[in-house]
Amino acid sequence: MYELKTKETDNNVIEFIETVDHPKKREDAYKLLDIFTETTGFEAKMWGPSIIGFGSYHYKYASGHEGDAPLVGFSPRKAKISLYFAPGDIKREELLPKFGKHTTGKACVYINKVGDIDKKVLKELITESVKFLQETYPNN
Repeated sequence: MYELKTKETDNNVIEFIETVDHPKKREDAYKLLDIFTETTGFEAKMWGPSIIGFGSYHYKYASGHEGDAPLVGFSPRKAKISLYFAPGDIKREELLPKFGKHTTGKACVYINKVGDIDKKVLKELITESVKFLQETYPNN
């Protein structure tokens, strides 16, 4: 059976941020920590070795695959900062053109630095993602 790699851990978020090599990326991680915490009202938790997540939900697909994931989160990776919002949320697609300099993957939005984005739009993306996931998976 498939084993999820990204699970909530007891690792310390601040200790993880302190391991980020680049000082500007570390500074941005602290800014994002403040924005995500303030916007969601959830305590930051480590998910796997490198994702800082906020809140959680339990999903179950028609295929039978199920698991837990953070409602939103971010990871200060070497190349770019990954932001995790709900894929499939129509509001996300409406907000991204106003977000600032970014690229997107299937589930992630990638930024180089916090200075490249509109923080007001970031807060909207966070709020809409949490709302979308809580409505989609209400039994949490």
